[in-house]
Amino acid sequence: MIDSQLIREIKDGNSEAYGELMRRYERKLLSFIYHMVRTAGLETMAEDLCNETFYKAYRSIHSFREVEASFSTWLYTIARNTVLSEIRKNKAISCSLEDNVVLPHAPLDTHPEHALIRSERVIKVREAINALPEKQRSALILREYDGKDYQEIANILGQTVSSVKSLLFRARASVKVQLEPYFVESAYEDYEGMNTR
Repeated sequence: MIDSQLIREIKDGNSEAYGELMRRYERKLLSFIYHMVRTAGLETMAEDLCNETFYKAYRSIHSFREVEASFSTWLYTIARNTVLSEIRKNKAISCSLEDNVVLPHAPLDTHPEHALIRSERVIKVREAINALPEKQRSALILREYDGKDYQEIANILGQTVSSVKSLLFRARASVKVQLEPYFVESAYEDYEGMNTR
């Protein structure tokens, strides 16, 4: 059964159909929320915020109109607003993608200093992402980690598609600029270390 059929059943009084909608979206929505609250120190609240999002959506389901947005776009918009409200309440303004940075697995025979350098690079990437303005961070999370298309991101953020593309371009450029000095310096140090041996 597709989302629109489930929503019709919910509107007709079948509350069990909402459980199916929750099962479809719970993991992705929880992941999205978790990434938004991570650096605000609210990661323990991610599940509660996810439940609050589903509760708000259920209470407002009669106002949902498919002609304006897909259910997932509508749900992510509610989630984003819920998270931002909670972050503001806790006076924390930064969100990150900390757990989305994938470390390559090093061969067992690598030197411990390589692991340390790798770890430092991950920290620098996290810091760069955390420094992004909220809309750029949200766009980056939705695009790179949730796999949303430009139109859906635009609907969730209340922007145009061209604005979303601009947000993503600026986010990536900003991260690149912030990381360039570190990675150039690190590569130079690696090169220098090779010359001394």
